[in-house]
Amino acid sequence: MNHDAMNPITEEDIANYLANSPDFFERNAELLAAVQLTSPHGNRAVSLQERQAEMLREKIKMLEHRIMDMVRHGNENMIISDRIHRWARAMLLVQSSRALPATLVAELQNQFMVPQVALKIWDVDERYAQDPFAQGVSEDAKTFASSLTQPYCGVHSGFEAVNWLDDPATAMSVALIALRPGAVNSPGPAFGMLVLSSPDPQRFQAGLATDFLERIAELASAALSRLRPR
Repeated sequence: MNHDAMNPITEEDIANYLANSPDFFERNAELLAAVQLTSPHGNRAVSLQERQAEMLREKIKMLEHRIMDMVRHGNENMIISDRIHRWARAMLLVQSSRALPATLVAELQNQFMVPQVALKIWDVDERYAQDPFAQGVSEDAKTFASSLTQPYCGVHSGFEAVNWLDDPATAMSVALIALRPGAVNSPGPAFGMLVLSSPDPQRFQAGLATDFLERIAELASAALSRLRPR
């Protein structure tokens, strides 16, 4: 490095020199022992080796926290997957098509501990047209269901579908899940909608990941397809 009084050596010059001279500290090993740094855990001075050890411990602690978060999320996902499995199994065991909607709702409440669940389906086979699950749905509610390309999670904002619940007044947060043939985000019209609600405003809060709700929508749609005209 060639510098004069007009161009003094900068920290960047020193850093570049050390980065490009890996044998510098081998030739000047005594400097490593002489370097003193300020500890992040107080004002005391520590050696370079001690500071490196502290940084390494901090990185290890951060990685441990990340691993624990991954394990926790993995366990939570496994529990949810197991509940979806048991719920789907219960629907497959239903022999009467007419009993399927009630079983679907009851098992959702039991497996996922949802305080209230309601289900309405339309465009059903004429054999089921007078059943309670096929009654009391306005054209506006059908249009709204068809507009949902993913489950809605958030506060109750005057949705007609919330009135399908036994106790709409206690629905502080809701999940509205459109049912349609194929994938939940397919462009086709919906033929039904599931309503999940909780008195806990945070249970179905806006921004909640909807992956598992989408799986529920697809499984429910497939199971309920037997109620539709052939």
